Amino acid sequence: MPGFVWFFVVVVGIPVVAGVLGDAFKRHLRFKERQLEAVTSETAEKAAQYAAQVERLEQRVRVLERIITDRGMDLATDIERLRDAPLN
Repeated sequence: MPGFVWFFVVVVGIPVVAGVLGDAFKRHLRFKERQLEAVTSETAEKAAQYAAQVERLEQRVRVLERIITDRGMDLATDIERLRDAPLN
């Protein structure tokens, strides 16, 4: 090959190919970042739902503990009263 072709390949070709590959890599990284943000958001939402569910269960356990430990109350009456009460 003549010197001009090598000069063209080195001065123009390699930087162009490197630029195209670099741009493709940057697009890939942005895609992966958006994908990670979506997964993070979904995970945070699920964690909040689980926390709310745990809170509801803890409230129910506290009520049951009060019923069991308070011997002065009629257990059947409490159960019926709680059954009729609205859930939070």
